Amino acid sequence: MAPLIPLRPFGRHKDVMISALGCGGHHLGDAPDEPTAVRLVQQAVDAGITFFDNCWEYRRGMTESLLGKGLAGRRDRVFLMTKVCTHGREASLGLQMLGESLRRLRTDHLDLWQIHGVGFENDPDLFIRPNGAAEALLKAKRDGMVRFVGFTGHKDPAIHLAMLATGFPFDAVQMPLNPFDASFRSFETQVLPELVKRGIAPLGMKPLCGHGEPILQGVLSAEEALRYAMSLPVATTISGVDKPDVLQQNIDIAQHFQPMTAAEMQALRDRVKPQAADGRFELYKLSLKFDNPEARLAHGFPLDIEQSEVKDMLKATENTGHPFPKWT
Repeated sequence: MAPLIPLRPFGRHKDVMISALGCGGHHLGDAPDEPTAVRLVQQAVDAGITFFDNCWEYRRGMTESLLGKGLAGRRDRVFLMTKVCTHGREASLGLQMLGESLRRLRTDHLDLWQIHGVGFENDPDLFIRPNGAAEALLKAKRDGMVRFVGFTGHKDPAIHLAMLATGFPFDAVQMPLNPFDASFRSFETQVLPELVKRGIAPLGMKPLCGHGEPILQGVLSAEEALRYAMSLPVATTISGVDKPDVLQQNIDIAQHFQPMTAAEMQALRDRVKPQAADGRFELYKLSLKFDNPEARLAHGFPLDIEQSEVKDMLKATENTGHPFPKWT
């Protein structure tokens, strides 16, 4: 029998345990076909991954639908999270998006509902204003549609700190954590300690820098990157999968996980520091290419028509709650 993936407490909610490795939702839309995507979800659950990430806007709703199909008969075995893309719009729209997400995910509640991709300096003010997204999160939690609430972002640690400064009672915060982040606009050094102090569950993402460029270029191995991220004081490390071999690689690393020592972590930081200094492997902190298009629209900024999410939007101009027909 294969060893189990370690479980960790969900921040201050010590009675809630989640897998130290989480499954990212966006990459499900990159699977070669729908049956493969569904099998990836099923195999992840069966291997002991309990934390599943997703978002209302990913592939115009397709990835939520894929995850919902994959979790059929397995929903009670997982901690299910998705995100909402209000970005300054009214609370009622956020609750409408939640209803669509629940339907696509084939569930009556979420374990965690998060604001997606805060990345603009006025996002905290827009979030906390009257009739803003903060009210939607509180109502959804009060009404039992979600158990916990949080926010995500990959752009700027200062904006994360400003979100925390609103005083909203967040249960979780998601951010990029990897060896490169430690030396460049660092969430690890600026945000992670504050979350630990407050008992907010830190959720690490982009352990391989999004699409694994530093691994493909031989700067470090996938095992080094994942072990580093999982060795931080986080509740889970979320990594996307689009192929069975990537899933199996991640599972093997998690099942045999041994935390890095402080010396090993520092040695890896020092080794990649020259490549980290200009952000070449963390363009999601710098480039329009990785910006959330729903956020850019809400703020009135232009879109990058080469971005995959924008291409989906051009093919399906309304999010009707139905998946984008990629494979039809």
